[in-house]
Amino acid sequence: MKMIRTLALLALAIFSVQAQTPAPPPFSVEEVGINEKLGQEAALDGAFKDESGNTVSLRTLINKPTILTLNYFRCAGICTPQLNGVVDVLNQTKAEPGKDFQVITVSFDERDTPEIAFQKRTNYLREITRPFPPAAWRFLTADAATSKALADSVGFKFKKQGDDFIHAGAIMFLSPKGEITRYMYGVTYLPADLQLAVQEASRSEARPTINKWLKICFSYDPAGRRYVVNFTRIGAIIVLGGALVFLLVLLRKGRRAKSEVKEKA
Repeated sequence: MKMIRTLALLALAIFSVQAQTPAPPPFSVEEVGINEKLGQEAALDGAFKDESGNTVSLRTLINKPTILTLNYFRCAGICTPQLNGVVDVLNQTKAEPGKDFQVITVSFDERDTPEIAFQKRTNYLREITRPFPPAAWRFLTADAATSKALADSVGFKFKKQGDDFIHAGAIMFLSPKGEITRYMYGVTYLPADLQLAVQEASRSEARPTINKWLKICFSYDPAGRRYVVNFTRIGAIIVLGGALVFLLVLLRKGRRAKSEVKEKA
């Protein structure tokens, strides 16, 4: 019992440390998180500007499995690592860009222009080390209402704070008909996961997100606009789990001892 009390006190201390952290920012996960809308159609008919300043719609662009990323091009936080993660996985996947899939990045900041989109696209295409047709990755801009309508349709929440935005990191997979088939969270992605998601999108098969548990172990750092490991929460879970296992072992030993006493009697 002494061990159990020790573990309980340690868990209490961990939770106390977490409780003493600064007050949460004035927004909630519901305001800046992801509300998955698997199987639903994204808003495809809005008027966007492509890298050359031409007016296009997603309905005319999407004719194959599509990886959709929502970012803003001045973002110095999570957007850059996320797009770098897209580049990394594109360099490793066996799927053929332009044939098996395409990527579309849409800015939700109305201050971004086609000129900025063109430069961003050029920079990221330079980072791709495999044969990759430029048409397989488009960078689009739009007015605030159009980009928000797209974001809302795929469940992507963001909130303006000063000159910047607070938002989560995720990519969405769309079928050739524009249906949402998969979400992948974070800023790094596995080639095998992307390959599978592309195949599912080609068949319009919506699959639930497996790695939602990351929301438990990871917290969003609004100051750095990135996900960070929540060590106090993980530590508390480990300690409480250990205490539970230890308690079950003690109870089992107690029952075994009682059975032996009865047998001797």
